[in-house]
Amino acid sequence: MNKKLSFSVIIPTYNRKDFLKIAIDSVLNQTYDNYELIIVDDGSTDKTKDFIGDQKNPKLKYYFQQNQGPASARNLGIKKAKKEFVCFLDSDDRFCKDKLEITSRYIQKNPAYKIFHSQEIWYRNNKFLPQKQEHKKSAGFIFENAVKLCSISISTAAIKKQVFREIGNFDKNLLACEDYDFWLRATLRYPVCLIPKALTIKEGGHKDQQSKKYPGMDKFRIYSLDKILQTKNLNKHQYQAAYQQLKEKCLIYIKGSKKRNKTKEIKKYQQILNKYSLY
Repeated sequence: MNKKLSFSVIIPTYNRKDFLKIAIDSVLNQTYDNYELIIVDDGSTDKTKDFIGDQKNPKLKYYFQQNQGPASARNLGIKKAKKEFVCFLDSDDRFCKDKLEITSRYIQKNPAYKIFHSQEIWYRNNKFLPQKQEHKKSAGFIFENAVKLCSISISTAAIKKQVFREIGNFDKNLLACEDYDFWLRATLRYPVCLIPKALTIKEGGHKDQQSKKYPGMDKFRIYSLDKILQTKNLNKHQYQAAYQQLKEKCLIYIKGSKKRNKTKEIKKYQQILNKYSLY
């Protein structure tokens, strides 16, 4: 590749004005200049629009929609993206200043790959934290890792826009875990290239995170696992990995529903589980 690679950086946001400046500045201060920055405001009521109006950088484009959830906001960003590779940045995260420059180098060195991700730094309660072993990043065909947890942090990824045309965008039925669902479909089809440098700082611990809004997150993962198993595109090992995760999560929900005498919930998750069996 001799041409200079181009990036569309998409920041979906909802009532995160106080975090948003840090995220935006981390993009606009990149050492690499061939990019556009797309802000998708998912119906904010905290004067995010007024704040964005004060930003005068020509690389920044702002789109507002009525509140529909993060999947819909990401999809609007993809629709508006004009560049070759798409990067996402959650509005409470930030890029290291050489994120795009280093990513472009790895893309040029590994042209066969369509998905790239990097290491990340975790930041919580004003402290930098080491990642747990279970969150260790991996490369290649990582579907069997992706079913266990969201093994690619969306704010670390660079995705060739062609990928969305081939496997679809984010599932708007999901109010959370839309990234987990996307990575199941993506890693089933494509190998991923790992950039062994921390290029994103991921902030957590604040009360408006999706995991705090939806404490029963596994119901969204069950939906995604059920959906991927229905595709019948999995080989034996992939099927076993997805089925095992589905079984574990369904049994947990069934057990909890029995304690609370929620017969509809018991029936729902039992029916999902009964559709499949181990090889």
